[in-house]
Amino acid sequence: MNNSVANTARLIGAGLRALLVLTIVCGVLYPLTVTGIAQALFNDQANGSEIKDKSGNVVGSSLIGQTYNLPKQNPDDAEEAAEPDLKWFQPRPSNGLGANSVNTQYSIILSGATNRSGDNGAIDGKCTKDADEGNLCAQVIAAKDAVIADNSTAGYKVKPEDVPADAVTSSGSGLDPNISPEYAGLQVHRVAEKNGLDVKQVEKLVADHTQGRTLGFMGEPRVNVLELNIALRALTEN
Repeated sequence: MNNSVANTARLIGAGLRALLVLTIVCGVLYPLTVTGIAQALFNDQANGSEIKDKSGNVVGSSLIGQTYNLPKQNPDDAEEAAEPDLKWFQPRPSNGLGANSVNTQYSIILSGATNRSGDNGAIDGKCTKDADEGNLCAQVIAAKDAVIADNSTAGYKVKPEDVPADAVTSSGSGLDPNISPEYAGLQVHRVAEKNGLDVKQVEKLVADHTQGRTLGFMGEPRVNVLELNIALRALTEN
């Protein structure tokens, strides 16, 4: 009996000591070490990759896209569609999870994609204007028509073949903060016209904010829309 009690006490003691050691190592030392390394070597990324305006105010993150829409006429109407504010560069579509998702306007509650195939809604293998409403083909066609209409100006006509894929499709996460240089370039004439700027000024703005491939070979060239619009605001205020 005494041996049984002693063995039980020994096992309980060993378990408590293991719990204490593992709590200190895994719950205190490891988090402090990782946090310290992150703050020392990757301070910006560890703190949310914040972007600040010229006044020092945090206006967003370089990792999460934003919308640039006009105020709703009826803010209480959840069904009212948001209209883009065309004086700003626009991001790619954000309805990555579909029309019934909470993530229709770059909400970070959820992220993801529809997982629909590229020919979802296609007729005889082609996306046409006869595609059923709500499928991917219909969404892409509607988005393409909107891009052409919004970005065509008196002196510049957008051609359908010039509309890049990221202008009419959302990213896999629905939160992509970047657009392609082609899509940014497509918006230059409209942005210049809406803000009373010279086209060359806006083209230079896009060129200055175009980032190359990571390490020279990973990914694609990209333009961060928030950073570009911050620079645009500074240009219009000068």
